[in-house]
Amino acid sequence: MTLQARLLILSRDDAWLQGMGENLDRLGLRTISAYEPDAGCAALADLPIEAVLVNETCQREWPDIVAQLRAACWPRRIPVILMRLDDQHQIPEDWDMVFTRDAHAQQIVVSVEHLVRACIAEEEYDTRRETFNAGLQDLDSLLENQPILNILSIGKPDPEYLAMTHALREKGVEVTAALSSYSAFDYLHDKTFDAVLLWGGAQPSESLAIAAGMRRNTRLYHTPVLLRLSKLVEVDIGDAFLRGVNDIANPKATVPEISDRLVRLARTHRRQVTIRKTLETMRHRPEMDKGTGLFGRDLFAAHLARLSNAASERHRTLSICVLKIAETPEVTRARSRKMLDKAVPQIGSMVARLVRAEDSAGRLSNDVFALALPATSVEAARSVGERISAVVSCTAFDSGEGKTPYVVEFIVGAAEIRDGEPAATALMRAATAVGNPDREAV
Repeated sequence: MTLQARLLILSRDDAWLQGMGENLDRLGLRTISAYEPDAGCAALADLPIEAVLVNETCQREWPDIVAQLRAACWPRRIPVILMRLDDQHQIPEDWDMVFTRDAHAQQIVVSVEHLVRACIAEEEYDTRRETFNAGLQDLDSLLENQPILNILSIGKPDPEYLAMTHALREKGVEVTAALSSYSAFDYLHDKTFDAVLLWGGAQPSESLAIAAGMRRNTRLYHTPVLLRLSKLVEVDIGDAFLRGVNDIANPKATVPEISDRLVRLARTHRRQVTIRKTLETMRHRPEMDKGTGLFGRDLFAAHLARLSNAASERHRTLSICVLKIAETPEVTRARSRKMLDKAVPQIGSMVARLVRAEDSAGRLSNDVFALALPATSVEAARSVGERISAVVSCTAFDSGEGKTPYVVEFIVGAAEIRDGEPAATALMRAATAVGNPDREAV
């Protein structure tokens, strides 16, 4: 269990540390504990830990703790989260998120997942800069000269609204107010926001319905949502997070605390969106396969080798998924009439759109596609391939004039790159496992 830990908890408060560790483990976020920075840094250097939770007392004793933790696991990027006690909220900017010590464990799990995916996207950007070798901007330059952050506040007038708006504007954030769900979705449709603040009021059910509606919209799916509870009301925390809430501020939370968390959520989202948009634009580079926007065979091989080396250096998992067009009678007939060749660019474009921006999809041949999935287990990689196959199989392709359209199905294989294993060998294992999931373990 220790070797599979994803989260390091750094604290000298044994009772709190043990309780928090048990709660997070119960939710599936495996943890490991440390009492001293040196022990924490040693764990980060040796284990594939993805994030760190730091007790505020450690931050007071070791002001440079964030820099030490980040340096210990470099070049792996990790989010560092502070758990604080006081309500002054005088917090340095280099923390990725700041919670009070009474934060719900589910709240921390959601934050960790969101922040870790942002770190993985940054790592992929660094690796692609090496692959394309075309003088691409570094991340800091990429994020310069951005518009100011923009937050949408949704809900009926609240006594705290003016104070919250003032606190956010002091941080250089533009705030837009929507008093109803109807006006909120009008704003969300017409403008891009970096985060959303929902005022729960006496009955937060309407706010939860707005969060759920945002999650049903592909453009709004990743926009972070903070629910402000102004009264002690019964809320199913697990259900709230499942319906799309990223963070919940309880009635005891102060305006400085909430505004700080909102800004940190918005900054992370802005950074992640900027990186992913840049990764997506790389699909149009001249080095990419022109018909599909995927990596060509040779470019994919070169990038996969770099990803494999980077995964080893960063203590990240890296899985490969191979998708091969199934030779059904329909496909055989389409191939004989040269209609499959015409469908392949469309199929490849669908594959490119159905993977995350930080994943790398390549066209190895007319019938075979491959995915390189950073920080993804072999089981999750196979699930990605099966999901893509399910979407593609719902699409009808042209068979020619007077002929019935046909469908294409994929057979899927996956493999996780082992320590010291050449990337090409893992790719061959994934290809061998096509149509036979049990073969991956061979």
